[in-house]
Amino acid sequence: MSVEENEALVRRFVREVLQDLNADAVDDLIAPDFVSHTWGIDKDARAALKKVTERMSSALSDIEFRIDDLIASEDRVAARVTSSATQTGEFQGMPASGNRYTIGEIHIFRVADGLIAEHWHQYDLPGLMKQLSGK
Repeated sequence: MSVEENEALVRRFVREVLQDLNADAVDDLIAPDFVSHTWGIDKDARAALKKVTERMSSALSDIEFRIDDLIASEDRVAARVTSSATQTGEFQGMPASGNRYTIGEIHIFRVADGLIAEHWHQYDLPGLMKQLSGK
């Protein structure tokens, strides 16, 4: 795939999986042997990602992901993202607060054969927890 096609795939992943929490999109976008380097998933990371989207859909509403930067080279795509949502259910071990959070995130993807094969993710966890707690 071209760099432009890899970028389009990542944009689609951010929109459909992260923002829209569409578990069905995982089958279209993620390789069967997908490896997540963030969530500590050692078995069937694709199925685990579907469960994450379902769990988050019961905890968050008004989800927004804005891609601030997208940098691609060969089979790698890096995205600097600003995400925000309103906590309407239990999330990160905290009961529903109704608080809205906004945090910065970095995602790095490796694309193979038109699908996302690997994913790395870093985000502002302390900032997220502070906003969820309202402190």
